Amino acid sequence: MLHSLSFTYSSLLTRACSNGRTLSTLPAFTSLGCLPTTHSPVVSKLAFFNSVTGDGSKIPNYRVLDTLGVPVEGAEVPEISKQFARRLYETMQLLPTLDDILCSGQRQGRIPFYATSYGEEATVIGSAAALADDDEVLSQYRETGVLLWRGFSLDGIMAQVFGNHEDSGKGRQIAVHYSSKQHHFHTISSPLATQIPQAAGVGFALKRDPARRSKNVACVFFGEGAASEGDFHAGMLFASTVPSPTLLLARNNGFAISTPNSQQFYGDGISARGPGYGVDTVRVDGNDVLAVMNAVKEARRRCLEGGRAVLVEMMTYRVSHHSTSDDSYAYRERQEVEDRKKNDNPIARFRLFMESRGWWNETEEEELALRLRRDVIKALKRAETVKKPDLEDMFTDVYAEEPWNIKEQREELMALLKKYGQVWEPWQNELRALEKDGGKKLSE
Repeated sequence: MLHSLSFTYSSLLTRACSNGRTLSTLPAFTSLGCLPTTHSPVVSKLAFFNSVTGDGSKIPNYRVLDTLGVPVEGAEVPEISKQFARRLYETMQLLPTLDDILCSGQRQGRIPFYATSYGEEATVIGSAAALADDDEVLSQYRETGVLLWRGFSLDGIMAQVFGNHEDSGKGRQIAVHYSSKQHHFHTISSPLATQIPQAAGVGFALKRDPARRSKNVACVFFGEGAASEGDFHAGMLFASTVPSPTLLLARNNGFAISTPNSQQFYGDGISARGPGYGVDTVRVDGNDVLAVMNAVKEARRRCLEGGRAVLVEMMTYRVSHHSTSDDSYAYRERQEVEDRKKNDNPIARFRLFMESRGWWNETEEEELALRLRRDVIKALKRAETVKKPDLEDMFTDVYAEEPWNIKEQREELMALLKKYGQVWEPWQNELRALEKDGGKKLSE
């Protein structure tokens, strides 16, 4: 048990107990009895409340390392080996290396779209390290690090962003929308927050499976902007009330595309909502990889033990633009971003911690940077030579029996191929890049 890590269950410190369950109350005026349905104690003084802490203060932020990599007084530093720490650090460093090269690739027209994890490396890798490798993950689009931590290859990353025939999605998803059945990583969906109620359902399925009950959780990642969607509340209600072992990890990175969190909600972040659904909740410094790992590990334990939702809000900062389709300097100052990169860098913080223990040095840093860049570029160049999926794959894998509208679209494409496929150069070039027969089967 991590004694320095405090989860919030109730909003108002004084508690009463009913039917074995701890309940939140206003100051303990219990002599007047309780309401029969809710077991809420009756009081004679009119008192409004607008805080989950009881005294009006902000929800605290759990931290292990300060911004200089020094353990905070009273914090419990997890017992990790040098080898494990190096794995954490190297995977964190792989993310910006991958982001640098693929962002450049998008600007050069080599891939159509990309979204980065800049500034959120500790949030993603710390969470991944605390989960079991067979926990089911439903993510948004900044959790590439979870896949990398679980052993998903750089070739697999490149296959997806290039949409070639090695991609498990057969090139039918937008870039950075990964999936891997082998790694228990569910397909990413672009619409915000759809994964949250889905995760509650996955958690319920795990609870009903004798082989996985009390062994695995459904873990769902989402940004604080997604928490403004109705699906967040639907998922929270389901996972807390049915209930299901669903671990909700909110990345509060300050922005929902161009909307700052100050314009998204008036309350105290996402953590304030957890007690309203009766779930254990904690807020953690998302730029402290050890704090994230501690918090998610304990949250997962509670999730399995209680069989219901647990909420973790990870406070971080989106250093990058929202995606390659965004220019964040249109709605925030460049200096703000530079200051955060300099003063609260999650990778630099953990590097300082490792150096203080003699686990890392400048020579190793240089060697790692060269190796990671070489590996990523090698995978990118290889992916560019791999054929695209066959045209027939556009129409498969969704319906057991092909409906009329899909048949109609297939016939329309066949007609276009017959008309232009052998005479128009742009189409000829695209057809030659296909994995199988260059679209001949469809056009016949």
